[in-house]
Amino acid sequence: MPPLLPRLLTTSLAVALAVSLTACATDWTSPRPATTAVGSPADDFMPASAPSPEATVDPAPGSWAGVHPAPGYRVVLLTGARDGDTSTALADAVVEWAADEKVDLRTVQATGDPVVGIVHAMDLRPELIISVGDGLIDALAMVTPSHLDMHFLILGAELAEPTANVTAVDWTGAGYRGEGLGSATHFDTASFTPARCGDAVRAGTTAVLTGSTGIVLWIE
Repeated sequence: MPPLLPRLLTTSLAVALAVSLTACATDWTSPRPATTAVGSPADDFMPASAPSPEATVDPAPGSWAGVHPAPGYRVVLLTGARDGDTSTALADAVVEWAADEKVDLRTVQATGDPVVGIVHAMDLRPELIISVGDGLIDALAMVTPSHLDMHFLILGAELAEPTANVTAVDWTGAGYRGEGLGSATHFDTASFTPARCGDAVRAGTTAVLTGSTGIVLWIE
């Protein structure tokens, strides 16, 4: 672990960090079965040739519907302090997906230093961290390259230079890339509909579960 992160952890008592267990509080240090995906995506979910790292791909609508996480899949929902209605819509979609799929979901809200929140989420040892909220992007860009064994899924935003462990889902109206870079498209709060947020969760988790990571999925 880089030296910065232990120093941040020692100051974590000064950071307001809320943790909610939205499923039974099982011990996540215990081993999990190697198979975490049930089903397969449609042929038009990914291009015929494997996408290059950091590529943007356009999966066909609904091509992710055939893939589900195995029951008990361990996920942390990571939210930031500056979340607004758009992040709430995405978080609600994650919670609904988790309930439908019998996912073991826990929520970490980083209300102070976002790096401390990310570290806390990783310390829970989930199989996937799902991030919502533009305020976490710069911190994720700093932390994720040093933790390639941890999978991250970013909804409604993306990293400018994602490593292989970071997958993102964007659409027209979303796509924040970090401080100074702005958005890949004109930001539109109206584009964060329940249906689109739900599709974002399912498309993104399908990519992670099937090994298509380190890319940006563009959905409509």
